[in-house]
Amino acid sequence: MTRDRIFSWLRWFYPGLGVKRWLVVTIVGVLLLVNGIDRYLVAVGLRFHVNEVLDSIVSDYFSPSYLSWIFGLLGIVAILFGIRQWLRAIIRASAMGGRNRIVDRLLEMRLRNGYKIVAIGGGTGLSTLLRGLKSRTTNLTAVVTVSDDGGSSGRLQKELGVLPPGDIRNCLVALADDEALVTDLFQYRFKEGDGLTGHSFGNLFLAAMTGITGNFDEAIKESSRVLNVKGRVLPSTLGVVRLCATLEDGSVLEGESNISKARSRIDKVYFDPPYAAPLDEVIAAIREADAIVLGPGSLFTSIVPNLLVDRIAREVSAASAVKMYVCNVMTQPGETDSMAASEHVAALLANAGERVCDYVIVNDQLPSRLLGAYAEEGQTPVVPDLDRIKAMGLQPVRAQVISETMNVRHDPSRLAQVVLAIIDRAVAQRASYVKAAPDRDVNAIA
Repeated sequence: MTRDRIFSWLRWFYPGLGVKRWLVVTIVGVLLLVNGIDRYLVAVGLRFHVNEVLDSIVSDYFSPSYLSWIFGLLGIVAILFGIRQWLRAIIRASAMGGRNRIVDRLLEMRLRNGYKIVAIGGGTGLSTLLRGLKSRTTNLTAVVTVSDDGGSSGRLQKELGVLPPGDIRNCLVALADDEALVTDLFQYRFKEGDGLTGHSFGNLFLAAMTGITGNFDEAIKESSRVLNVKGRVLPSTLGVVRLCATLEDGSVLEGESNISKARSRIDKVYFDPPYAAPLDEVIAAIREADAIVLGPGSLFTSIVPNLLVDRIAREVSAASAVKMYVCNVMTQPGETDSMAASEHVAALLANAGERVCDYVIVNDQLPSRLLGAYAEEGQTPVVPDLDRIKAMGLQPVRAQVISETMNVRHDPSRLAQVVLAIIDRAVAQRASYVKAAPDRDVNAIA
């Protein structure tokens, strides 16, 4: 039996698929039915007992003391095998799929019953997180910033009046069912052609869909349906926003693309004009969430802009969900130069104006190969100063969550595993009304 074959069989025993509970109900039903029939036969005066008939047949081969075990085990095996084949036949008849179709359908059911997670951010960081989480739950809501004014997104906003689609595109790709094909298609950039050079196909697709549906929000929903997205992607606002920043030297920068070029440390970011209305779906998702994850991503230009939208920071603070912030692995030139993890957190809370996280996930594994290349770009690993985070009343979580390929960034699978471990622990504590010691929390998840 091949390894894949063994794995396919083992998938039947994954928790949460809802199969075993119905098998138990069926077995109980069979036992009750047999008992009822036997009682009826006795009540009408018939003295037919199955046990006596079977004993007369097999008594020459087995001791009576073993018969109950033998027939009991055979009965269980027959029931399980029969129901399994019955389910396979139903799925095969309805879907005409392969022999593993039933297992895939059951896994889809498991994903639909997963935690409700709201991920807030933008850029490649948010798509990295979504890529890891989609294999654990499809109850995902990505809340994405729409303040990008550079590159292809900025050009489309100026020329067509559509909201910047770049970060939305990245999240749709990450949550797509066939991610490999969609990635190549949506990330493809035209290298020639009047007006096309520099644009990605995904941005143009969303712009075209906006023209067809007449609404950016509807364009995202229709695109999600076409791509069979696992979860949903929502812009934090449908309003046209301009991100501005006040620096510590007193100067002011306007536009997201300019903020990342700041030559002084950023003190505060804000919208001009200051008011941006949130989507009702975003507010509802936050209120219903089991967990809310901020980041990873550019602190001032991807994460904070979502919290500047009216009510979002307040709703996150008031939510009963498990709330966590994923700190970046490396500092970002112009935005977070030389900032330690605690300084990232302090800037997040100060700009949000609310306590929007209780846990802070901090990478504690130094890159092994690319430090020199990053140093040349002015980037260094974010210092995990856990004691200062604790002093802020938050729970730091040390974890090895990086992946080194062409870049140093969060590993989707590792990050998702840490996020889900925090949720599992928090849910267990709430269920038992027992609060573990903070130091024990950190070491247990790390």
